[in-house]
Amino acid sequence: MRTNFGFGKTVDLAFDAAIEKVTAELKAEGFGVLSDIDVAAKMKEKLDANMPRYRILGACKPPLAYQAIQAVPDIGLLLPCNVLVREDESGAVSVSFMDPDSVLGLVDHPDVAPLAKTVKSTLEKVLAAL
Repeated sequence: MRTNFGFGKTVDLAFDAAIEKVTAELKAEGFGVLSDIDVAAKMKEKLDANMPRYRILGACKPPLAYQAIQAVPDIGLLLPCNVLVREDESGAVSVSFMDPDSVLGLVDHPDVAPLAKTVKSTLEKVLAAL
């Protein structure tokens, strides 16, 4: 699955196993998860709305994030890299990644494009390992 802002695939894992696997694969590539937003739980809490499980992991590779911030201090508005793990109505689980080329392409600075390409290729490795 590809959009103009992300890429991913359906995985042959249960939801919790997919969270564990993507977190472990991110770690293997030097990423940490800075945030974990359980959107389905918040929608239930705030709106009493039921939806399939849907979590957004905020992934960050500190050396690359630091380089980006040094180049453009306001780039934090576009960080961290979001990773979406969601379950559809049938129970199928997909994992998708924000496309750093697309999102960081908004920044007009020569040092950012190579960083975006590096981050994207690393996230593609994570995807391939799922």
